[in-house]
Amino acid sequence: MNGGPETVEQPLPEPLVQRPGRLASVLLAGASIMDPVTGLDGTYDLMVEEGRITEIADAGSLTASGDAETVDGNGKFVFPAFFDPHVHLRTPGQEYKEDLETGTRAAAAGGYAGLLAMANTSPPVSSPADIDALRHRARNEASVPVGFLATVTRGMEGRELTDMAELREAGAVGFTDDGVPVTNPGILRKALQYQAMCGGRIALHEEDPDLSAGGAMHEGEISLELGLRGVPSITESVMIARDAAIAGYEGGAIQIQHLSAVESIEAVRRARADGVDITCEVTPHHLCLTDEAVRDLNASKHKMNPPLRSEEDRQALIEALLDGTIDCIATDHAPHAVEEKEVPYEAAMMGVTGLETAFSSLYTELVLPGTIPLSLLVEKLGCGGAPFGIDPFRIAVGQAANICLVDLEAEWTVGEQGYESRSSNSWCDGRRLTGKVLMTLAGGQVAYRLRSFSLGVA
Repeated sequence: MNGGPETVEQPLPEPLVQRPGRLASVLLAGASIMDPVTGLDGTYDLMVEEGRITEIADAGSLTASGDAETVDGNGKFVFPAFFDPHVHLRTPGQEYKEDLETGTRAAAAGGYAGLLAMANTSPPVSSPADIDALRHRARNEASVPVGFLATVTRGMEGRELTDMAELREAGAVGFTDDGVPVTNPGILRKALQYQAMCGGRIALHEEDPDLSAGGAMHEGEISLELGLRGVPSITESVMIARDAAIAGYEGGAIQIQHLSAVESIEAVRRARADGVDITCEVTPHHLCLTDEAVRDLNASKHKMNPPLRSEEDRQALIEALLDGTIDCIATDHAPHAVEEKEVPYEAAMMGVTGLETAFSSLYTELVLPGTIPLSLLVEKLGCGGAPFGIDPFRIAVGQAANICLVDLEAEWTVGEQGYESRSSNSWCDGRRLTGKVLMTLAGGQVAYRLRSFSLGVA
């Protein structure tokens, strides 16, 4: 680092908080277990007692004791639960869209046992008191462990840094002005200097507002045909290049949010080759859709920032996922009320929900056709906390039970039975998907069980 403060080690609060509840005792009998972290891959009995994994043994060899439930896992898969580093829970101030209770319930329905909530709430999360209040609420409302990011600048106004060290001491896992870019390079440089002192990766929404201003979709042939102002892909990549250069100069750590374009991937690769501590994420909708989808002008399903881009961009994102350039999959779960979406396309709010459909959509669109292996999908959905110092969940004796039980053959129509989320602006709404989460254990508690899933006694 050049001229910034020195790193100081200090004890910090636990990064994730959850409401207390009954710890699960359950035998998952004869399930196919796949854990990319431990390398476990086969059919086993898995015993959970008082919220912890106590035994993993050959299928048919374990018997539940006491009041433990037995779940017939025959033909089902058990994975380490997923972790999403990029969700909008809309608390405080916009609970009509989502809150901690509905958002974490939606997460559990999608197989998640860990989340990081963005700070662009109303008001933004900019003070230690804001972090304290959110952590307190999570201890009363969150069915899945949640961590909170604080803003880089006060009120996300881009002019003055927050008290980053105090925010970390209060429990902020990291920092982000997500929703808007940190346009002032001097401000970002100072933020990276203070990050070196207090820790906590800075997650960046990369967009040059002078290039993207007024854009409603990807700039290309389809935007011309529809008569909509486009957002060029370079609006993202030029900011990545700039911010990576600053991070490299200061020895800082940055996370690039929701990559969407070829040029952005190349910018990340160059920065990594230069030794920059840079990580990045991709969303399910950018892996599965292109700007062709926008022809229906359905803002509820297809308007987001960054926008859906070309097939060339989509294929480049898949390749970057396969070769390890992209570190993790993040949903950018962004709930909105119906009245904010059912307006002319240009006027609609940006963002779509994704927690309840991330695994199923990617399994359907990428794994079943053979584009990516199932193990890679499980790995990339599970490692989202790693850039922020949170280890992926593991299926191993002694570990807290953070697992999901999935039926890979189940077919279902998104939205047909409603949503756990308070909002319905899912990019998958009405789609027929394959693969369904049946049950999720988060922090040792049964956080979700599909209503139609009947427990069978083995």
